[in-house]
Amino acid sequence: MLFSGGVIMQRILVVEDDLDIQELLKNFLQEVGYDIVLANDGVEALSVFSTAQFDLVLLDVMLPKIDGFAVCELIRKQSKVPIIMLTALSGEEEQIRGLDLQVDDYITKPFSMPILIRKIAAVLRRSGGPVEDENKTIAYQNLVLDCDSYTATVDGSAYELTQREFEVLKELLTHQGRILTRQNLLDKLWRYDFYGDERVVDTHIKNLRKKLGIDFILTIRGVGYKIDKENEKQSIC
Repeated sequence: MLFSGGVIMQRILVVEDDLDIQELLKNFLQEVGYDIVLANDGVEALSVFSTAQFDLVLLDVMLPKIDGFAVCELIRKQSKVPIIMLTALSGEEEQIRGLDLQVDDYITKPFSMPILIRKIAAVLRRSGGPVEDENKTIAYQNLVLDCDSYTATVDGSAYELTQREFEVLKELLTHQGRILTRQNLLDKLWRYDFYGDERVVDTHIKNLRKKLGIDFILTIRGVGYKIDKENEKQSIC
């Protein structure tokens, strides 16, 4: 687990030898707020695991050098870190073997990303780790964003935000230092619910600035918006 711009981020070790799947997992999991470390085979996975703390391991079964079952067994000898196994093997025997090794969950390929995200959240919840959007606040300058009540507090005064206003502000805060295009925000927050003009993002930014009296949401002309990284880390409640 680490702190980034006042946000608690869970660290996940992704062990996958298929580079296309690896890249897909990395991009998707980073987008929803996880810190991702990659390993391409079983030997590298064990080496990386021994040098850092992880909140969860996403482990492919069919790996070069040492397979996922052996990696799982070796990890279990030194840690109770949650493990979710990914595999193209759908047989009962393989799943039983994984469960006997105290795997926390098992998902077969091809898999749905939304289902995988929910499985990760559920496993982290059962393990006692923090889960995205649960009991979390994000602090930035004079602003505190409460992810439970969907409220923002500025200089001690609380403001109610619409769900979409809250999500836009949260997205910018969790990607400090990165320019988010209007299309980035539409794809992430509106998804398939949006069929109109991308300037709807501009309207929400304008409303946030006016409602909260904040000036740290920067307009990158012709591109999108960003919030600069803070020099000092903020505390998490």
